[in-house]
Amino acid sequence: MRYPSLLAGVAGTAAILLLAACGSSSSSAPSSSGNSSSSSAAAGSSSSSSSGSFLACMVTDTGGINDKSFNQSAWQGMQEAAAANSGITIRNIQSIPPNTDYARNIATFIGEKCGIIVTVGFLMADATQTAAQQNPSQDFAIVDNAYSPQIKNVDALVFNTVQDGFLGGYLAAGMSKSGKVATFGGQELPTVTIYMDGFWDGVQYYNKQHHTNVSVLGWDEQTQKGSFTGDFTNETKGQTVTQTFISEGADIIFPVAGNVGLGAAKAVQQADAQGGKVNMLWVDTDGCVSAAQYCQYFISSVTKGIQASVKTAVLSAAGDDFKGGNYVGTLANGGVVLSPFHDFASKVPASLQAELKTIETGIENGSIPTPTKSPVG
Repeated sequence: MRYPSLLAGVAGTAAILLLAACGSSSSSAPSSSGNSSSSSAAAGSSSSSSSGSFLACMVTDTGGINDKSFNQSAWQGMQEAAAANSGITIRNIQSIPPNTDYARNIATFIGEKCGIIVTVGFLMADATQTAAQQNPSQDFAIVDNAYSPQIKNVDALVFNTVQDGFLGGYLAAGMSKSGKVATFGGQELPTVTIYMDGFWDGVQYYNKQHHTNVSVLGWDEQTQKGSFTGDFTNETKGQTVTQTFISEGADIIFPVAGNVGLGAAKAVQQADAQGGKVNMLWVDTDGCVSAAQYCQYFISSVTKGIQASVKTAVLSAAGDDFKGGNYVGTLANGGVVLSPFHDFASKVPASLQAELKTIETGIENGSIPTPTKSPVG
């Protein structure tokens, strides 16, 4: 089993998990547009979220706040914080490719005297670090990146998704009829490949336990080689790569690609209309909630608690109880989870559901190792 080091300049996934294993997190766990500032009065947000005196601001990564994935989850966390505290106003700036200009977007919110600035995505690691170090009295939170050493004014929110990715891989292998499953990523980033590592290893573990030979298309955890569309926005690319996997015999698809995954869902839907028996797993959020139109194809979703952790970070800052450091979401603390089966509740065999529970316990207590689990701690 491979244990890659992903620390390069700023802490990557392996270093994140090392911090977690050694108990170094100082951040509290979560409770159970264009390049211009946008109003907090997004659809469904309460009036109280735009009338308060504490300004909480969010810089999205590409894909925007309706990406059905990590940006949307983070914005929902902002909205929940505003709903819970009428003194909070929320705003966001969307980073639009190709000139995302994360640093300028962050600087805009520093100029607007935001009480906390939440940045979303691993790609904003450097810009967030620079801004935090240049503005030590400004509170920040970042989704999907941690720092070593920790930065006192950054609440870094990361998630050990290799764990629920492992469960997703085991589930996919157990539900596959063709003996082939597939995964692909948006951009080749540690926060993407950690999901794919877990998925790949979950399939291998299923093969070991059941003496089967389910294969994974699109990724090899041992060589770290696989399929990527190159972005998180182009649904057509997701549709195309998924159609290729289906033509090669894969009957369960796991896109780790944000909005691109909607293209994968469309390909699965088309295959179903043509008589194919293809299903999929969603990523980051519960797909039956965020992309309900495709729920009938989602066996489950491999999710992380972005929404709850962002809400906690904003409320802590608004309550003058901000704590920087690295928070790591795990199966044990509820920060990562395999979502309910929804339409597949009666289709996933009871024996497979029981195996997943046993494996979850094994991952939590360390008896079942996962690909990026730190060998020390």
